[in-house]
Amino acid sequence: MAVKNRSKIFLGVGLVTLMSFSFSAKSETLMDLYGLALESDPTLKTAEYDRQAAEELIDQAWSGYLPTVTLDYDQVETTQDIISSDNTVFQSGSTSFPSTTLTLTLTQPIIRYANYIRIGQAEEELKKADAELIQSQQEMMIRVTEAYFETLVTEDELKFLAAEQLSASKKLEEELGKKDSGTGRAVDLYDAEARLATVEADIAEAEVERKNAYDKLYEITGKEVVSLSALEDSISLTEPVPGNVEHWMDMAMKNNPAVVVQRHSVDVSRLEIDRQNAGHYPTMDLVYRMTKQETQGTLFGGGSDVETQEALLRFNLPIYAGGSVSSKKREAVANSFSTKSELTKLLRESRSESRKAFWGTLNAIKRVKALEKAVMSQEETLHLRRVSYDSGLETAMNVLDAERDFYSAKRDLSQAKYDYVLNGLRLKAMVGILTKDDLEAVNGWLK
Repeated sequence: MAVKNRSKIFLGVGLVTLMSFSFSAKSETLMDLYGLALESDPTLKTAEYDRQAAEELIDQAWSGYLPTVTLDYDQVETTQDIISSDNTVFQSGSTSFPSTTLTLTLTQPIIRYANYIRIGQAEEELKKADAELIQSQQEMMIRVTEAYFETLVTEDELKFLAAEQLSASKKLEEELGKKDSGTGRAVDLYDAEARLATVEADIAEAEVERKNAYDKLYEITGKEVVSLSALEDSISLTEPVPGNVEHWMDMAMKNNPAVVVQRHSVDVSRLEIDRQNAGHYPTMDLVYRMTKQETQGTLFGGGSDVETQEALLRFNLPIYAGGSVSSKKREAVANSFSTKSELTKLLRESRSESRKAFWGTLNAIKRVKALEKAVMSQEETLHLRRVSYDSGLETAMNVLDAERDFYSAKRDLSQAKYDYVLNGLRLKAMVGILTKDDLEAVNGWLK
């Protein structure tokens, strides 16, 4: 009798689990989470602030060719003693007096090749920051969509496991009834109990995965999401246009945001070689200096108030600086080779990743169509096995296996649909053309 009660509890648990999927809080859509990510995603915000910081590099670079003005003020207390003197008038004596000096200096660079190179370098760094922001925006859309559908995968897993749990509970109830009536087999009862225990273990693991998936959404959006809108049972399956994989690979190698960023990095590193090499070149500045010095006494009597104005052309020719200039140039050359190697790596990755996304989209379309047929076949197989079981021609384990195969096919079908959506978006992101409109199109496929 206790075993029967336990079976009823299992049945109740299965019903409660199913009901938890039917009566949930307001479901968030993909566009809801995209809007939250625009405001709260730390990775995107970092790129935006980096872009703002890069704007200042232009002003900083130009400042190297604009005049600088400095004002120096000195106040000195002087004490003097005559130790010896050939002047018969001032052979001995001592005094103490203050003096102040005010110096205004204006320096206008005329020849500063390193500063000139720095202007072009700063412009390239700003272009790089622009490309990084675009890259971050594209990646954010992909991350939000991936996290969204990864969470739906965990929701599907729990939904299908709950259905399996309910079926296993019913099957166990039937086997217990047969045992009481003396018509059942012990092996069928044990099989039903084992299957139910296995499903319960799978549910416990799936619940952890579901929580982790929702935590990932929180990391991106900053909001505790509790429910998501599911994908419609039927979605529009269209192949990439154009349907030529070579086109997408070429576009990815030209326009992939990561490649664009790295090209600017190569340009920055190339200009850095020129900038460091400029350490060997002469510099020339025009300097104007005005000095006003007031002395309230001297050792030989009386004070003075003197104003001096100077204009000079300052020429500097570096000869030797301990080898630092040559060393920095060698460092810049090595860094330039490094950025070029990284560009080569990204070009090859872009080519392979775009091809992977292209064929992944086509393969997902084929899988969806094939798995739709598989689900129908598995459903019919399950029905026939249940009829055979009721007639005593099939064991309980065969029916439970058929149920597991049916839900496994439904899982695979859902995953194929998610793969189709994600591969299509990744393909566009690889060539830098993913937009909000693409997410809105996917959002239209949600319930």
